[in-house]
Amino acid sequence: MSSYIDSVRWLIGDRELYVVAEEEDFGFGFDPWDRPEELYIKYGIVNLDKPPGPTSHQVTTWVKRILGVSKTGHGGTLDPMVTGVLPVGIERSTVVMRYIVGAPKEYVGVMHIHGDVDLDEFERVFNLFRGRIYQRPPVRSSVRRRVRTREVYSSEILDVDGRDVLFRIECESGFYVRKYVHDIGLVLGVGAHMTELRRVRAGPFSEDEYLSSLYDLSSAVYLWRETGDFTLMRKVIVPLEYILKIYPIIVIKDSAVASIIYGAQLKAPGVLAFTNDVRRRGRVGIVTKKGELVAIAISQYDADELSRVERGVVTTTERVVMEKGLYPPMWRSVK
Repeated sequence: MSSYIDSVRWLIGDRELYVVAEEEDFGFGFDPWDRPEELYIKYGIVNLDKPPGPTSHQVTTWVKRILGVSKTGHGGTLDPMVTGVLPVGIERSTVVMRYIVGAPKEYVGVMHIHGDVDLDEFERVFNLFRGRIYQRPPVRSSVRRRVRTREVYSSEILDVDGRDVLFRIECESGFYVRKYVHDIGLVLGVGAHMTELRRVRAGPFSEDEYLSSLYDLSSAVYLWRETGDFTLMRKVIVPLEYILKIYPIIVIKDSAVASIIYGAQLKAPGVLAFTNDVRRRGRVGIVTKKGELVAIAISQYDADELSRVERGVVTTTERVVMEKGLYPPMWRSVK
């Protein structure tokens, strides 16, 4: 099996990787988890456990000050009193935050019902709010208040205590859980409001892996600056490539990396391997043999088709992520 498979295995997970070509190792680049300290921070994301009170913007600014960097950006706004998963991109990683903003989210919350309702009736109404539903954003929101549709992928009642209901919901990006609770109350005829909400997942980021508080981040930064020990920094910051756990990937030759960074489209001779979930007109992450994200692109082929393509453009670049200079131009190496 190809030597680079182990380098990208953490991105692939249970997916199958189709290998279509080989290439010698030219020695360029870094394993995302082993980048030099400054690059590791620059290409890193903090899976932050947002506390109640501050806005998402405030928390993101605090991360910027703690790290002493020039730029940070978050992956999806949480209301001030909402807690939980808030991915914060650092420096170069801010360019990929948009791909987390648009990813599915999962929440656990508490709904308080304003009147007595039979449990069977509540479950019947609760189950109505699944699939594609209409929703008008609340008055205090950052978007136009016009009716739109959003998907509720799954939901369940976790516990009931009197008029308080603990629930879980997995939904499309841009879904307002507070409005969802309000609308359920309207259909019940007694009213309802949300008393607590916590985001437990945003795209590939969850509270089960690499979740860090502002205190954890501050402690790691202090240890690094005072003693030079970077160990904790690699636990509170993950490589930006972590977002690729929810996207198909295409592994390319080292000799094709610089050409994409400088604006060329990926052509078939530059492809080494790809996961079996690549879809025509779907987003893919273009990565090096070491697993570094080069660009986000739109595939022109399904995985089955891609395995048979020998020439021509196979993806159109949507966003270049890697900086110039990490891989040298090797135009003559790819024909």
